[in-house]
Amino acid sequence: MQRKIMVVTAAYGHDVVSSAGGQHAMLPIIASAGADGVEIRREMLTPGELQALPALASAVASCGLLACYSAPEALFMADGSLNPQLPALLQEATTLRALWLKVSLGHFRHTESFNTLRDWLASSGMKLVVENDQTPCGRLPPMQRFNAACHTQKLPVQLTFDMGNWLWVGEKPETAAEQLAPSVGYIHVKAAVPHHDSYRALPPDEADARWLALLNQLPGDVPRGIEFPLAGDDLTAVTRRYVELLRKE
Repeated sequence: MQRKIMVVTAAYGHDVVSSAGGQHAMLPIIASAGADGVEIRREMLTPGELQALPALASAVASCGLLACYSAPEALFMADGSLNPQLPALLQEATTLRALWLKVSLGHFRHTESFNTLRDWLASSGMKLVVENDQTPCGRLPPMQRFNAACHTQKLPVQLTFDMGNWLWVGEKPETAAEQLAPSVGYIHVKAAVPHHDSYRALPPDEADARWLALLNQLPGDVPRGIEFPLAGDDLTAVTRRYVELLRKE
């Protein structure tokens, strides 16, 4: 079975997506490029589009694509409690007919709320993946603690491994892969290089060999999401090139 390649709509840039008419306008490009699915970003949906998720779900299906849903929310609040918005986000993901909901970790402190989270997931029927983001909460130690707790408590949550984000928080991506790879259920593919006092994302084949090598440290059978910039006069051709590259590597 060939691995699934998802295209993150944000890879095209907010301005391009907005001028095209929204994320639904990118679906034919993604489908024509041969991708398996699309990552819909909640932060790029207008209030009206949020109210029209059933129509977006139908558009995704009409293009023959799978969907996943990303929300710019943390699983745990600053006081360590569960994000009270999570049930609503899970419902949005269900309405979108998404395969999973992706959030960041946030301020994980203890497992006291795991039974509540387990109930929320069970009642929604939606999978949850937790990403290492570009905040201190996305560093390796908290991600390891959360991952270990999920295993101990048998909580059915996997990780989204964002290849480039580790650099933003001062971690080595290779070390993170060594520690977390067995729990990874989704990969955000991007390379990152120094830029001013931070980093910028770029395609893995435009950076040094470490990024394609890093992919080989991660599970080969989980979906890969293109999150690096996709730009050019022919977006379908550009997208197809990377869909084919990531399907082979």
